[in-house]
Amino acid sequence: MSVNLLRAGVASLLLMLAGCDGASPWAQAAATPPAEIAAKPRPQAITWNADEDVFEIAGAPLKAGRLWTFDGSTEGFVLTGGGVLPGAPVGLEIQNNHPDPKLRSPRGLALDGNRYSLVLVRMTRTQPGAAWDGAIFYRTVDHGESGDFQAKPIDGADPGLNETVVMVYDMTRLKSGGDDWKMSQIDQIRLDTDDQAGGSFVIHQIAVTENPGPEALAAPPLRLVQLPPAP
Repeated sequence: MSVNLLRAGVASLLLMLAGCDGASPWAQAAATPPAEIAAKPRPQAITWNADEDVFEIAGAPLKAGRLWTFDGSTEGFVLTGGGVLPGAPVGLEIQNNHPDPKLRSPRGLALDGNRYSLVLVRMTRTQPGAAWDGAIFYRTVDHGESGDFQAKPIDGADPGLNETVVMVYDMTRLKSGGDDWKMSQIDQIRLDTDDQAGGSFVIHQIAVTENPGPEALAAPPLRLVQLPPAP
């Protein structure tokens, strides 16, 4: 075969391919994966130390009576009114499919409410919700869940989309119930997130810890200050 005939054959093949509808599979560019949306943390006095697996306030660790990190497991938490499953690589993914979803811990916590009176929930909102609730209810050895015994977060309420917060519940200052938590043995806790269906979250950690007191909890978050360069 002459060189001219070979060139003509190649040219004819290229024209035929160009006339085909759509690009050939091998000619298509690889799909670009969607960019991951980084969750933005809210500046707060209480933070999570991932290296030590502990909540801290002003750099000091908070001793936990119970700590759940959801490393490949729901750790016995159950969501009424939605779906819950272990997140990847860690965390608890919850999808609210009901107007009044309720996330409950396992029972039998046997926590001394007087010693452990701070509930911490570190979470990221991954889907907007219609209405925020954020209440904590609880069961003791003497009474079940009730609107007469509940708390609202003193910090970290109503996270925005892709915002990570630590919801802080000072159970010595209940919305309803007076000193009931401090005087009780705590059997179970319940978290209500949104008050409507549609929202979703990743809960990274939940802890019930010792309470550093109202003054420490009211302290502003630590901020890094960049000093001007030396002259």
